[in-house]
Amino acid sequence: MNLKLLFAFLLLSQFVLGQTTNDSTLVDSRYREDQFYVSATYNLLANKHEDVSQRGFSSGFHLGFIRDMPINKKRNVAVGLGIGLSANSYNQNLLIDEIPGGYTYTVLDEDETSFSKNKFTTYVLEVPLEFRWRTSDASTYKFWRIYTGLKFGYVFANSTKFKGNSETIKLTNVSDFNTIQYGLTFSAGYDTWNIHFYYALNPIFESSAKIEDSTIDMSVARIGIMFYIL
Repeated sequence: MNLKLLFAFLLLSQFVLGQTTNDSTLVDSRYREDQFYVSATYNLLANKHEDVSQRGFSSGFHLGFIRDMPINKKRNVAVGLGIGLSANSYNQNLLIDEIPGGYTYTVLDEDETSFSKNKFTTYVLEVPLEFRWRTSDASTYKFWRIYTGLKFGYVFANSTKFKGNSETIKLTNVSDFNTIQYGLTFSAGYDTWNIHFYYALNPIFESSAKIEDSTIDMSVARIGIMFYIL
């Protein structure tokens, strides 16, 4: 029964959408664009310690809502302010372990230490702020866009996992992660498909995180695909 109701709802939605699209009297002169977003990214570590390297695939998933606020009469230039959530994993060879009073950071030599997994993951509440330009109007649903701006993030949770031949180390809410993150964003494309870049302006870890006596200044860069939805 639920499947039948869903099917009927989808048919009705398509009918209503078709009627709305074809009726020029329903064109909204105060339309807004692109208020929901979904993104998948490949995550890169920048400013790494010379012995730190990534291994495997490091992914990110992002979704949220942006309030589109046009600032010109044509409504093709706008400011966007939103809120969203993201989860980002980083597979690499930096082992994070807990000791009394803090944490240790050790670069794993893959010739000496055999392991199948070593990663950390951050869970972030995001606040994107964008300047938006597009070629849309109230009745155009396929258009070019360029959106650029800043994204602020609050890391509300994190986790690490190391899996070796003889032991597994799992940690949660490591206090050395930077709680506040921020960086530059750029999205551009046509219709559904858009490329998306993010470049962090501050490091992943607090200054208390060190490899021997060296501060870990690693930051993040992301590249991926962004989908915008009305």
